[in-house]
Parts: sequence; C-alpha cells; structure tokens
Amino acid sequence: MAGRRARTGRGWDASPPRTGEATDEAVDPQLSGAAGPRQRRARRGRAEAGSSPEAGNGQPGDDRRSGGGSGPPRPESEVAREICLRQLAVRPRTRAELAGALARRGISEEVAAEVLDRYDEVGIIDDAAFARAWVSSRHTGRGLARRALANELRQRGVDGDTASEALEELDEETEAETARALVDRKLRTARGEPDAVFRRLVGMLARKGYPAGVAIRAVKDALAEQSAEAAEFADRIDADALADAEGEPDR
Repeated sequence: MAGRRARTGRGWDASPPRTGEATDEAVDPQLSGAAGPRQRRARRGRAEAGSSPEAGNGQPGDDRRSGGGSGPPRPESEVAREICLRQLAVRPRTRAELAGALARRGISEEVAAEVLDRYDEVGIIDDAAFARAWVSSRHTGRGLARRALANELRQRGVDGDTASEALEELDEETEAETARALVDRKLRTARGEPDAVFRRLVGMLARKGYPAGVAIRAVKDALAEQSAEAAEFADRIDADALADAEGEPDR
C-alpha cells in the first residue's frame, strides 16, 4: 500500500514525503480506535508542534524546510531555483511563465527577479530561442498559421517584438504550402457535397489562424483536382471576392 501511495498523488513538484509519513497510521493505535494515554499524549505533542509559528502553514516556508519539516529553513533563492528547474525539466519556459510559477509558490518579487536575471545571463532562459522553437514546432506539428502562433506566444508572455522576429521565419509561401497540405489530408476522408466540404475545410483553416484569402484559395485549388463535380464547383469560387466579403484581406 505504501508503494501504491507513493506512486499516486505526487507530481514532479510535490514536496518530499515527511519522515514517518507512511508509518504513522501503522504505529498510532488511535487510528484503529485503541489509543492509550501515552499515544494520546504523543498525538497532542505532534498537534501542538504542527500549529507552532515554525510550522509550514502552507506558505513557502514549507518548501524551505530541509529534510521535510526538520532542520533550518532553506534560503528562498534556493527554493526559487529548484522551482524553476523543475518547471524547465518538463519543457522550455519563458521568463513570464517562470515568474508566474514562482509567484504562485509565494516567492517574493525581489528573489524571483534575482534568480530569473541570473538565468537570463547564463542562457537558461531565452525567450527569443523559445519563440523560434515554438513557431517551428507548432507550425510543423499542428499546421498553425502565424496569427494563431502569435496568440500562443502572447499567452506565454513573449513580447511583441520577440514574437514578430520568430514569426518572420515562417514566410507566406511556406504558410500557403502548409494550408494546402492540411486540405489535401482532410479531403481524403471528406464526405458530402462540394459546397459543404468547402465550408468545412475553410473553417478548419480559419481555426488554425489562416487568413480568409489563403484558406479559400487552398481549398479551391484542392477541390479543382479532386473530381469533375468538385472542379466545376471550384471554378465558380472567386477567392478574392469571398475574402473581401469576410472583411479579411490576405495580410
């Protein structure tokens, strides 16, 4: 049972188990309804110790205890570095993401800034590199266009100039080719009349951040090569007029 408890409910950022945590229930008779005077006194002593000012009270001081509740408090900067490294072990993070994680754990702004500045200096945090990798990965893996990628970078705290520089690596030709590849893949399993298929595929591209003109032309060209019926429908599509009707020029 102890092994099963250790595998559940403890994520990568869980505090280390306290000494004796897995054995308290086994040695405390009151948990089985048979506590004697000595055990009751021991429980009272533990309760009083837990409510003392030195106890954790759910604040960062809990994390700063060495050895899970005993020994001198750990320096706040050490706790901050540990939190950052645990976050970075999962995936690369922006400075803003790490600052948010530190604030949620109660690390002071001064200590957080000191630790993050140092990580900036040594290259552990690099928002520009993060943005470039994010654009490449999300465009290649999910087919996201620049508009959707810009929104994701903004949500992760990347400033506008840094995001723009990363997005410049995704040119219009590459974006149009990706849109066409997405449409071709979806057309292999698409069912229905050409007009219904057209609307679904344009909507799919729009959700991925493609401008109306790019989306409409990609679907039009793909339908023109699918079948005679689809080609006839595609010939009647005016991509520029539809894009203008959507109020969304190409760029």
